[in-house]
Amino acid sequence: MVEPVLAVTDLCKRFGALAASDHVGFDLTPGEIHALIGPNGAGKSTLINQITGAIRHDSGSIRFEGREIGHLGVAGRARLGLARTFQVSSLAPEFTALQNVTLAAAAASGHVYRFFRPVFGDRRLVEPALDHLARVGLEGRAGVRAADLSHGEKRKLEMAVALAMRPKAFLLDEPMAGMGPEGSKELTGFLDGLRSQAPILLVEHDMDAVFTLADRISVLVYGRVIATGNAAEIRASKEVRRAYLGEAAP
Repeated sequence: MVEPVLAVTDLCKRFGALAASDHVGFDLTPGEIHALIGPNGAGKSTLINQITGAIRHDSGSIRFEGREIGHLGVAGRARLGLARTFQVSSLAPEFTALQNVTLAAAAASGHVYRFFRPVFGDRRLVEPALDHLARVGLEGRAGVRAADLSHGEKRKLEMAVALAMRPKAFLLDEPMAGMGPEGSKELTGFLDGLRSQAPILLVEHDMDAVFTLADRISVLVYGRVIATGNAAEIRASKEVRRAYLGEAAP
């Protein structure tokens, strides 16, 4: 049996009377894209925040490469290899594309710095950063400020930043958000190849992308996983159609 890279077991989080995570369990295996879908308010963001350490869970277990990580903060989990991209851009807008990726490479290498200038001039960091930009198709935009990039280019830059963190798992929070059809198609192809580097937990509303990419899909409704399966199984699930797709079950 393949050992999961990420294993979430019986995870619970309450905010007063609201059960944001209700005994949630799923895992992520090597080479896999596991999509997490659900309607607005289902608890997806709260769940991802618990996995990354931004929110502390009340009970349950989060294991990464066989190690319990529930006691670690965001930085500690990132150092272990959990790389997250955000639905809302977290880039440094005044820095260039290259500088954003170089800073991520510095953080991943454990580089301690007080001033940015020495980091930006370090070839050991800059050259890999250029490679990451080329991989996402931004080699010609290295010197452009993040603030001046198009929406689609910012999404690509976020992926380059994630790559620079040398991740062992990607947590992608709605990477298709705001993308047009061509941009979504291009990013779908990129993510399909990315799984060979590290498995991907994908939170996404674009169902075409989800059904194209995901090896497994977990459906979250009111903080509870109501179904997990491949695309065909999720499409065929009466409970999913009722709770998520809004269809009446026969």
